[in-house]
Amino acid sequence: MLAIPDHTKEASVSVTYRRLVDIARSGAVMAGAICLAAGLIISSCQKKQEAEIPATDVIAHDSTSSADGVMVHYRVHGSGENTMVLVHGWSCDQSYWDAQVEGFIADFKVVTLDLGGHGLSGTQRETWDMPSFGADVAAVVEKLDITNVILVGHSMGGAVIIEAARRLPGRVVALIGVDNFQNFAQRYQPEQIEQFLTPFRSDFAGATDQFVRSMFLPTADSALVDRVASDMAAAPQEIALDAIERFLQYDFVAALGDVRLPVRCVNSDAYPTNIEGNNQVAASFKAKIMPGTGHFLHMENPAAFNGLLRETLAEFWPVEYER
Repeated sequence: MLAIPDHTKEASVSVTYRRLVDIARSGAVMAGAICLAAGLIISSCQKKQEAEIPATDVIAHDSTSSADGVMVHYRVHGSGENTMVLVHGWSCDQSYWDAQVEGFIADFKVVTLDLGGHGLSGTQRETWDMPSFGADVAAVVEKLDITNVILVGHSMGGAVIIEAARRLPGRVVALIGVDNFQNFAQRYQPEQIEQFLTPFRSDFAGATDQFVRSMFLPTADSALVDRVASDMAAAPQEIALDAIERFLQYDFVAALGDVRLPVRCVNSDAYPTNIEGNNQVAASFKAKIMPGTGHFLHMENPAAFNGLLRETLAEFWPVEYER
């Protein structure tokens, strides 16, 4: 396990929670919502999203059916030949990407969506695993009939975009993780996963609130911390628990064996990213490290994050930056 940053070693955080943070953040788990993903996690933040983005920025606002019939809600912003699809993490929703929508719609078509069981999407699914979430993303891409796509996934969304790419041959240019992909080879033993889940099963809202807050630095904006913690703690418990467990069981090495695409990430420096080890799994893997932020770096410092994401996109779409 990785060492816990000093800001998480407070008296109010038990040994169990410190271990939860290790498990969640060390291997690609979702932090925050756990969003983690690291990346960890997922569920549904039933928020009023309709008024959060000006109507003039949205050129399509619709839903489509995933492979298993679950309705998936999505928005299309901006226009352009190149499309960036933004995939949120555990217990979050598409509104968590608002600052990226605003920052990139002048240059690209930007698609955001609520994974099944999250936001405004449907909840009638028996198994909340990564392939099912990947099918949600694939359904939106296929409904829009778009190619030349880059998939961007935060936390648990990293595993989701890998699964989506497996379903979208010929359509995807690259995968970009956001505070995930720290260590593709990391696997968790059943007893570690059970230890992680136990406090969430006994007090989901309380455990989630405490866990999410531990993913932020002490310097983070308190209003943002409160918003994210409140959202994620209000997620549907059954969906969230199943998604977390299946995320922690996810085999990145096996999944990436089927994906012949460039893999990148933009990560916080709160935990190390094993670039050398990851290159043994995905030779194309490269990382940009953003200092001074926690797990929700794209929300904590949007300007700095958008700059690093823009640099990463320019590797594949340089023409967009000649303006």
